[in-house]
Amino acid sequence: MRFHWFLPTSGDGRAIIGGGHGLRRGYGLPVTGAFRPPSIDYLGQIARSAEQLGFEAVLTPTGTWCEDAWLVTAALTQVTTRLKFLVAFRPGVLSPTLAAQMAATYQRISGGRLLLNIVTGGEGAEQRRFGDHLDKVERYARTDEFLSVVRGAWDGLFDFQGTYYDVEEATVAERPDPLPELYFGGSSAAAGPVAARHVDVYLTWGEPPAQVAEKLEWVRSLAAQEGRTLRFGVRLHVITRDTSSAAWAEAGRLLDQIDAEDIEAARAVLGRSDSVGQKRMLALSKGFRGGAVRDLEIHPGLWAGVGLVRGGAGTSLVGSHAEVADLIEEYASVGVSEFVLSGYPHLEEAYWFGEGVLPELRRRGLLGGPAAGAANGTADPAAEGPVRLTA
Repeated sequence: MRFHWFLPTSGDGRAIIGGGHGLRRGYGLPVTGAFRPPSIDYLGQIARSAEQLGFEAVLTPTGTWCEDAWLVTAALTQVTTRLKFLVAFRPGVLSPTLAAQMAATYQRISGGRLLLNIVTGGEGAEQRRFGDHLDKVERYARTDEFLSVVRGAWDGLFDFQGTYYDVEEATVAERPDPLPELYFGGSSAAAGPVAARHVDVYLTWGEPPAQVAEKLEWVRSLAAQEGRTLRFGVRLHVITRDTSSAAWAEAGRLLDQIDAEDIEAARAVLGRSDSVGQKRMLALSKGFRGGAVRDLEIHPGLWAGVGLVRGGAGTSLVGSHAEVADLIEEYASVGVSEFVLSGYPHLEEAYWFGEGVLPELRRRGLLGGPAAGAANGTADPAAEGPVRLTA
């Protein structure tokens, strides 16, 4: 299994509402709290820490409120040595041949450290900012064609004529080595066949394990019809501490910084989303307008508080290092092999997880290799390679 972290390219902070996808700006509300701008120095600090702690890659978002993922991560390849970059991009805003060329160039200059997160786009208003006026079903149909052209261009001269793209002899100067793995998420009926035909890893947001299992079985069966097998990943936040009470106290601190105005503004905006996945996230905290922190515990150790005010991934693993490891094992038991994690602030939470949960998994015999030695420099993470579960 693979563990990945997150680059907050819209800014960071000690509150959910102050960073994360620039939501306060999106709602017309001022950014509050100790906001950390997404400078290249700060993002580089997170990237170097993730590399040292043993994460395999870092995910970067895409959208109006964050820095461009291609440019930022290309810069960060120069201050890291083995960390991979899971670059999110929207198929509808550039030519698939150009995307194939950009990916091939990235692989050469980074030494093969590019992963691609395909974001078809679930928000009509956001898509229109980029000049995209297709409806959701059409966007997935276009993504299907887009990925056909990208993969074809990587393999040689490729001709394609479809509804959205008509290309002749699409190609790149040199086939990327290795080919970038494709990550993709989508909960609608139109999304599943695209995943089945094209991607390497299907991602889902962190619903309770039983719901995740149902979704993975749906995609697994579609992939089988295409003669393919996929890996599966889950996108979650995490709050882990030495004790369960300390972790829940931190979740309570984050909740205390969210007021009714924040919740109402967020739900009004997110409720207009045409993303099925976003609707599923909103449903997890439906009806909450105030109360105790554990009123939002929707499964043992799974907390829906982040989704009160944040679009996209809205749940967090919360607990002691052992309890978080238990929940990771539960997700693994239903087929999840990749975990894309984040926390507030992203720098500090990376250390809590890397120095707390990964050693716990190692003690259980689920992780091979020595500890990363992140804080004291007692090991060489670059020599160890990425941390992966073997069970």
